[in-house]
Amino acid sequence: MKGMKCKLLPAACCCYSLLLLLPAACAGSDPDSGNPGRGSGVEVYLTVRNSSIRLARQSSVGFSDAPLGGLSVALDTADLKQEIEGFGAALTGSSAYLMKNMSDAARQKLLKDLFTDEGIAMKYMRLCIGTSDFSMGSYTYCDSCSPGDLSGFGIPEIDRRDLLPVLKEILALQPHMRLLGSPWTAPAWMKTSNALYGGYLKTDPAVYNALAQYFVKYVQAYAAEGVAIDAITLQNEPWHEINTYATMKMEPAQQRDVVRDYLGPQFEAAGIATQIQIWDHNFGEVEYPLTVLADAEARRYVDGVAFHGYSGSPANLDQLIAEHPNMPIYFTEQSGGGWNTDDPIGNMLYYMKDFIIPTVNRGSRNFLMWNLALDLNAGPKADGLGGCGNCRGVVTVQGSSYRVNEEYYLLGHFSKFVQAGARRIGHTIAGGKPGNVDFSTFLNPDGSKVVVAVNQSGAAQTFAVRTGARCFGYTLSDQSAVSLIYR
Repeated sequence: MKGMKCKLLPAACCCYSLLLLLPAACAGSDPDSGNPGRGSGVEVYLTVRNSSIRLARQSSVGFSDAPLGGLSVALDTADLKQEIEGFGAALTGSSAYLMKNMSDAARQKLLKDLFTDEGIAMKYMRLCIGTSDFSMGSYTYCDSCSPGDLSGFGIPEIDRRDLLPVLKEILALQPHMRLLGSPWTAPAWMKTSNALYGGYLKTDPAVYNALAQYFVKYVQAYAAEGVAIDAITLQNEPWHEINTYATMKMEPAQQRDVVRDYLGPQFEAAGIATQIQIWDHNFGEVEYPLTVLADAEARRYVDGVAFHGYSGSPANLDQLIAEHPNMPIYFTEQSGGGWNTDDPIGNMLYYMKDFIIPTVNRGSRNFLMWNLALDLNAGPKADGLGGCGNCRGVVTVQGSSYRVNEEYYLLGHFSKFVQAGARRIGHTIAGGKPGNVDFSTFLNPDGSKVVVAVNQSGAAQTFAVRTGARCFGYTLSDQSAVSLIYR
């Protein structure tokens, strides 16, 4: 796509990032003493629309001893919010197939760009438990089983061929990776349709028990391969049912009963620490997870509520937060695609302002885009497989070459700088924040701070960042995003 590059660009273009030379002292409420001996300045990574600057290192900004009037952002490292588990995307069957068929050298280069500090260091990845709308076949992990006999369970050959080899290469490069497994459908024999495409989960205790065993066996099968599954969701998009690709409707009462009476107890009995996340569907139907969480015994086994961004908005999370303030929130899918009619960086800024920042600022512990990799035709897929026909991957792969898309920079403004085990921290804004200027702030385990800012206000914006006794100033041009990192 126009303006896309395969590499991070070198530091350049100081005309977009203006160091403010401030002459005297900046007070703040943060207990951070701001020891001037720590760190040599503020690292700056910038993306600017209508330019070639993409997540590019700029000249460092120095600290000042003087107050700065106007807009200021004060970080409070004592105000610790949620742990950030990571930013990333999904290693779908289609993504794994494309990556596996690259040359070894090209694949290693791509994986380093995605998962190491040489690139954007993504640390959270979603896996499909069986087929999805981006698969090279239609299958589950127990097609030949029955409610009373799951002895036929196993990792299918197609996933052993593509998914597992690529996954193991990724894990070797990124030791902090967290993995979420989600099914698009249960095996056909568990469904009213007796098919992978469409249908409902059968309301049958024997099926509920078998579904719980299915998840136990999935986690155990991957553990036997040396792969730890950190979390599962019971069903991708459980209120979306269609007969053109693998889907399954699962009502909230069913999800409640499976978690409460079968999956939670079976994970406990098997000594499985894998998280159970419920819902895994849109912001706009928050009543579904609220129904599950209304049951105290079911809630005991729930480790989080997962959301997608295809309907509603992050503001819908406010109801969940009000009723269950201590329930972890996760964001598990959003795709870019042909419906994005802006230029690439315009798309990036849109997703940053309307999705990542408001979702993380409301407490989400992660943020995942959809496919890691697709080809020029938004595939490949198994013949006849429906679903999204114009989705866009984080990268576009063709043979052994690839280009990074706007999602790469979108995620990279967070994933490259927010370390494993980081916490979002509180910040206060003074001096009148213009509309369409937004911030997220983080504290890393090594003590460094990260400020991510996006400006779509229509004009350049100058702001001060204060931590303890120190401050620095920065001017962010319109239609730009910046990540600021300092100790």
